[in-house]
Amino acid sequence: MVEQRTETSRVIRSIRILDIIFFYNSIMYDYIGIGLYILVGLSLGTRILVLSTLRSPRRLDLEKATAYECGFDPFGEARAPFEVSFYLVAIRFRVFDLEVAYLFPWVIGFANLGWFGFTTMTFFLAILTVGFVYEWKKGALDWN
Repeated sequence: MVEQRTETSRVIRSIRILDIIFFYNSIMYDYIGIGLYILVGLSLGTRILVLSTLRSPRRLDLEKATAYECGFDPFGEARAPFEVSFYLVAIRFRVFDLEVAYLFPWVIGFANLGWFGFTTMTFFLAILTVGFVYEWKKGALDWN
């Protein structure tokens, strides 16, 4: 009877130790996907760079050294200034693009946020919509 109790206590201690080990491993388990993603990305990028360096021909002739512009001979100055409207459209696109990027984490955690998260994101989208309507009414989105 005494031997059985000591055996049982050993098993319980080993189970507790395994629980502690698996608990700490389960914390890191959530990051395995991110680690694999980074590892695959780095290894693929490295392989592509190394193989393209090793396999590419290094013969340079006059045809390869000339500038290429959609099948036409290059014309005009390459450093010609752009109109301001190009920059303004790019800035507007980036602003709305970044604001929409805030929606992705919200969609993933929507079930855990409850009504507070819903009302907060509704307020955020209302501000975004007001800004969009303001730009639309001002004619900033029209391409002239």
